[in-house]
Amino acid sequence: MTTIGNPPQVDADALASLEERILRAVQLVTQLRQQKDAAQRLADSSVADKEAAESALAGMKVENARLVEEMEALRADRTKVKARIEKLLGQLDNLAV
Repeated sequence: MTTIGNPPQVDADALASLEERILRAVQLVTQLRQQKDAAQRLADSSVADKEAAESALAGMKVENARLVEEMEALRADRTKVKARIEKLLGQLDNLAV
């Protein structure tokens, strides 16, 4: 039985065990914080990469639309040139007759 004013005797092994568990908990918390920070940096980097890819995709879509229009214009020009050449060849054939 303990008397008032006399603190109970704490077993040195129990105190050492508690100290060891606290130190492990502190190390674990530190390690988890580092992992969390690394994961956050990776997430931030991934978001930035995604935004850059989306921006590049938007630019490529605009470029693709421009190239499609240009290709259609060139095809139309080719058709016109072909018709003019056929007309000229027909006129040359008429001269030869």
